[in-house]
Amino acid sequence: MREEISKHYDPKQVEDRVYSNWENSGYFKADPDPAKKPFTIVIPPPNVTDRLHMGHAFTNTIQDIFTRFYRMLGYNALWLPGTDHAGIATQNVVERSLRKEQGLSRHDLGREKFVEMVWQWREKQGDIILKQLRKLGFSCDWSRTKFTMDEDMSKAVIEAFVQLYEKGLIYRGKYIINWCPRCQTAISDEEVDHTDREGSLWYIHYPIVDSKDSIIVATTRPETMLGDTAVAVHPDDKRYKKFIGKTAILPILKRELPIVADEAVDRTLGTGAVKITPAHDPNDFELGHRHNLPSIIVIGPDGKMNEKAGPYDGMDRFEARKKLVISLKSQGLLEKIEKHVHSVGHCQRCNTVIEPYLSEQWFVKIKPLSDPALKAVQDGDIQMLPTRWVGVYENWMKNIRDWCISRQLWWGHRIPVYYCQDCNEMMVLREAPVICSKCGKNNINQDPDVLDTWFSSWLWPFSTMGWPEETEDQEYFYPTSTLVTGPDIIFFWVARMIMAGLQFKGAVPFKHIYFNGIVRDADGRKMSKSLGNGIDPLEMIEKFSADAVRYSIMSLSVEGHDINLTKGDFEIGRNFSNKIWNAFRFLWMNAEHVDLNLDFSKFCEGHSDKLELADRWILSRYAQTIPKITQALKNFRFSEYMDSMHAFFWGDFCDWYLELIKSRLYEKDNIANKQVPMQIAIHILKNSMKLMHPVIPFITEEIWQKLKSDTDEESIMISPWPEEVSEMVSLAKDREMVFIQDVISAVRNIRGEMNVPPGKKANAFIKTSNSEYQLLEANQNYLRELGCIENLKIGAEVEKPPQSASAVVRGIELYISLEGLIDIEKEKDRLLKEIVRIEDQIQKINIKLTNENFINRAPKDVIDKERNKKITFEGNLEKLQNNYSTLNE
Repeated sequence: MREEISKHYDPKQVEDRVYSNWENSGYFKADPDPAKKPFTIVIPPPNVTDRLHMGHAFTNTIQDIFTRFYRMLGYNALWLPGTDHAGIATQNVVERSLRKEQGLSRHDLGREKFVEMVWQWREKQGDIILKQLRKLGFSCDWSRTKFTMDEDMSKAVIEAFVQLYEKGLIYRGKYIINWCPRCQTAISDEEVDHTDREGSLWYIHYPIVDSKDSIIVATTRPETMLGDTAVAVHPDDKRYKKFIGKTAILPILKRELPIVADEAVDRTLGTGAVKITPAHDPNDFELGHRHNLPSIIVIGPDGKMNEKAGPYDGMDRFEARKKLVISLKSQGLLEKIEKHVHSVGHCQRCNTVIEPYLSEQWFVKIKPLSDPALKAVQDGDIQMLPTRWVGVYENWMKNIRDWCISRQLWWGHRIPVYYCQDCNEMMVLREAPVICSKCGKNNINQDPDVLDTWFSSWLWPFSTMGWPEETEDQEYFYPTSTLVTGPDIIFFWVARMIMAGLQFKGAVPFKHIYFNGIVRDADGRKMSKSLGNGIDPLEMIEKFSADAVRYSIMSLSVEGHDINLTKGDFEIGRNFSNKIWNAFRFLWMNAEHVDLNLDFSKFCEGHSDKLELADRWILSRYAQTIPKITQALKNFRFSEYMDSMHAFFWGDFCDWYLELIKSRLYEKDNIANKQVPMQIAIHILKNSMKLMHPVIPFITEEIWQKLKSDTDEESIMISPWPEEVSEMVSLAKDREMVFIQDVISAVRNIRGEMNVPPGKKANAFIKTSNSEYQLLEANQNYLRELGCIENLKIGAEVEKPPQSASAVVRGIELYISLEGLIDIEKEKDRLLKEIVRIEDQIQKINIKLTNENFINRAPKDVIDKERNKKITFEGNLEKLQNNYSTLNE
């Protein structure tokens, strides 16, 4: 059985080889199978422009844990992968490349050639992220990989548009939208990042016609005043009642503006009088409609002032602002300027300041879709975890606005609307028309806009399974089981998928949504390219291993909370892998007489008379760990899964059980006595690999291949999850073993505190009653071996020997004789020096904490740090003084 096992685990020799075997063996594939229950996850499709980052690593590790876990539970587990065409992002990447390499713009190429160029880029670059995901061991069914611009996926998008249009849920209209002057397209509310910035509030005089009076308005965007068509005040504002119905003069352009009354005006903001620019502010747009005001666009789609801006025509909007303020000041129309912090919207893609812009766009009437989606969550048809996100979801859904779905891009799904150039007929069709349905002519143009990227990805849970065709995949795998994603796309994607699932499939798209936290740096900042604070997962895999990356991220995560991550944190996972390998290697080197094919339960029954306390205890702990881990994973409690796994394997199994059985394993002449602990240890090690496999798949597979029996599955990933063995649970044995462990720990603590050399054996004395005597007497071999004890005396008559250290464990008195173990006088000198040093440190801290200047000026965290240091020093001092007293007895 024995073959040479490397002293150190080398993931570079394992991971690529193991992953290739998994994929080539078809273990990731999942097809409809009526004999099995399905478990389905669809991957949040990364953009084709993406490269692997820690957010991907975290979110997808959770999905892989679920997929591997349910696959081992016997489910037909499908994890469906794919990528998103990412309209704006991809077009920007290709445009930059075109400009850099050829000095051309997309307009120089023309639409058809540019789109062709994007497809070429996608063929070369678009699957990089999927290849990188494989490096982390993710068990997706790669044969099902989808791309949102695939022919069948595009068909689904067109079908969804046409269906909604035919139901009256899609319309074309002119409204204020978010416009990015850099990307030259409309973007949704969710694609705008709002940040508070310190700007200014300009107070401007608007003269009143036929009067010496003026009305003062305050604005954060003076350049938009060139598009003003009214001034508004609240009808009950006594300051302005005399002005209602009169006319103001727009400075610079001299346009006459009616002064109107409207209850929407907030009397407490600014001066209580507001300028109304219907073409450049959403609130003004609504007010303008109520009062039949014209809408004048003065800022063009490129962010420059147009001809309606008078003398500022052609200027950048921010340059025009500066010039306009100078002009107002020179004319005596600028009352004052105040510093003002306000929210400024920026394009999520390029960080350009967003321009509210009056534009004709396509919209989805969202209320008829959002109401059923809201009800599905409120009724429990979909469970959101952590549950705090339910409130966020409800608030957004109740205040949702119609969805602007058109984008002024060339890369994406072209809107399936066609216009006859001869009779102006508009046709919304699934197939491009040859002739006009009204006049019969063929002079037809398609709408130049494309659909919002999210309009394709909201169909993802079922378009990936063949919708709008009725397919076996949809019948079997839909609704999907669980969605794992970040809360930052709850509105972009999650809410819309729920709407789409109910609208097009009549069923929710998933039963559970797990919102993982955001990966942040050590300072709590979200990792991003712009900040340069990201950690490259591929670099960490190369340095630590894929298992280490996966384990470390999950060990730091608490359900739904963000993670603060540093490169050093990945040592957590590497250390755990090393612990596993060392345990495996130790057992392997002693396993020449172990039978991997035996029936373990029958073996235990046949050798019950040879089971020691340690054996029964570890089997009990193992039996309790299986349901704890199983329920943790079923209930999305990943921190409990990680903690239970670590506590059992590292603590109970490695640190205690393997140490407790060493003396039996080293008995060369008693193979029978050696076999019991070895069979137990190998059995637990092997099944622990199963329990750990979902999070650290590579090392567990490598060890499984050494330990599997003739009847086991070829791979751990398709082997059954460990069965619960409640009959092995013995709480009585647990209590007995914990007592023994406490005594051993007390011995070890004394040795450590008194500086006893590790190899020196001590004499120990335990004063105890009859009830504990038998337990300690029966298991004194554990005390001797793990406490490094030579002579041990147990009984009620035991007295404390001179020059001994003591401890009390659950009422029993424990004494360790220090005579011969240490140089008493030398140790007393060391303790005295340390006592003096600690007392000096405490005195210095006391001086600092009683200094009023320090207390009044130092930051709270600095003061708290000093107080905590004092508490620690005082605790250490007490121990040192007690030890010194012991040596003087």
